[in-house]
Amino acid sequence: MKNLPLHWKIIIGLVLGLGYGILSATLGWGLFTTHWVAPFGTIFINLLKLIAVPLVLASLITGVASLSDLKKLSRIGGKTIAIYIITTAISVTIGLVIVNGLRPGDKVPEEMKIKLQQTYLEDANSRAGSAQKVKDRGPLQPIVDMVPSNFFNSAQSNRNMLQIVFVAIFLGIGLIQVPKGKAKPVLDFFEGFNDVIIKMVDIIMLMAPYGVFALIAQTINKVAGDNIGQVLELLGALGYYMLAVIIGLLLHMIGTYTTVLKLFSKMPLKTFYQGIAPAQLLAFSTSSSGATLPVTMERCEDELGVSEEVSSFVLPLGATINMDGTALYQAVAAVFIAQTLGMELNLGAQLTIILTAVLASIGTAAVPGAGIIMLVIILEAVGVPSEGIALILGVDRILDMMRTTVNVTGDASVAVAVASTENQINIPNGS
Repeated sequence: MKNLPLHWKIIIGLVLGLGYGILSATLGWGLFTTHWVAPFGTIFINLLKLIAVPLVLASLITGVASLSDLKKLSRIGGKTIAIYIITTAISVTIGLVIVNGLRPGDKVPEEMKIKLQQTYLEDANSRAGSAQKVKDRGPLQPIVDMVPSNFFNSAQSNRNMLQIVFVAIFLGIGLIQVPKGKAKPVLDFFEGFNDVIIKMVDIIMLMAPYGVFALIAQTINKVAGDNIGQVLELLGALGYYMLAVIIGLLLHMIGTYTTVLKLFSKMPLKTFYQGIAPAQLLAFSTSSSGATLPVTMERCEDELGVSEEVSSFVLPLGATINMDGTALYQAVAAVFIAQTLGMELNLGAQLTIILTAVLASIGTAAVPGAGIIMLVIILEAVGVPSEGIALILGVDRILDMMRTTVNVTGDASVAVAVASTENQINIPNGS
């Protein structure tokens, strides 16, 4: 076990957590799991979140400052944002094609629709209230929100990661503008700080298999409670919806990201997926691309050969604005809910979904469950009752794990692509 690669250790933890979760639901150990198993998963996620803000701050400042001039920064930034937006638009389109083809909303039994709406109505209303606050904002409010009035207030929460990104890039640009002699002490501090954070990531990852075990066990515990039959009933009713989302995510990950890698890079797919596997597994178990960011950066630099200069700029930015999996899920979920409620969305409405999902993905926090709030905004934009999210909340956590995996894979593939176009990649040999 000690000499096993990290991704195999995580897989073992995931499988054992799945087995324990099913056993817990079958034997009625839900309370024991909540009190004595789940806390280890919470500790693991908290440790990852603990270093997310300092990592983004230090890595982005050093990354931007190391670009040495604003032309290089604008070139790399332009490539990164352009690929992120294009892949997000493609992901939403794939989702719409799949959901219109399979029409999963037509296959949910009427009695199950009523039961799901009653079970999750209170939670749905709560999410709708949060979404209404976002919807009431002006068109330029996202840009206003990106610029903090107090940096220390921004650093208090990982939900403000876009503000941290803004401050880090701003500081990095400032360092480029001052004489090198004066900038060097500041840059040396952040480079040293960044190295310390990376070492902390190594220490935290020693706990990864145990944290994943606890997270998977608690996920099953939340969905099933002490009745495994409830899970089977829910999966049976929403099986076609889940299938539509999963097919879309797989097509996007295999098709779109393979195309990106082939167009911009010479990296073998086997090398890429072997290198990024631990980050994918961690994303799957935590449902947070923000919490996974430290591991994504480490794997891209150490295993995929992406330069620190590129990874420290592209990956933190991706964790905040690149949500391909989330955008695809939102497109499928919006149409599924409309189908279930007997509403047909015309071409104009579906084009609105594409535009809204792409824009919403930029502002979606890189934390579990944030996508569901943005989904309410999309539903409102196309005239579908937001209370309809009650139909899908029961399986949202499972799909959240999968779409986060796609988000992280997208970040890594774009980092490899941008590094390759800048000749800042050292592709590992022997893969």
